[in-house]
Amino acid sequence: MSFDAHRCPNGHVTYPGHTVCPECGEEQTETADLSDETGEVVTWTTSTATPPGVREPNTLAIVEFEVDGEAVRALGQATTEEIETGDEVEPVHVDELREPGVGVREPESQEWDGYRFGPT
Repeated sequence: MSFDAHRCPNGHVTYPGHTVCPECGEEQTETADLSDETGEVVTWTTSTATPPGVREPNTLAIVEFEVDGEAVRALGQATTEEIETGDEVEPVHVDELREPGVGVREPESQEWDGYRFGPT
């Protein structure tokens, strides 16, 4: 599974992707895989009241990556509660971001894997 940021012909990069670039209105036609990149924690928080099936407490971080000179930020779970602003982190693939079968949707209707941010 890749962790894709999306790019328009004018070089603007977003995560998640959009049908059209929010900066210039051009179609986003390219992707850049962030799964092997290192980013910097911009800010973080810990949630102690999580939705059903999500670990508690759940530390979340906004991480900034650089893609061809353009900054792009992504929000995601952290692998640890020990995270600080300015820390270098990398995406870490996990099979289950939340417990399948807990919630209102059928487990087969969703993908459960994804990326968390772990210290480098």
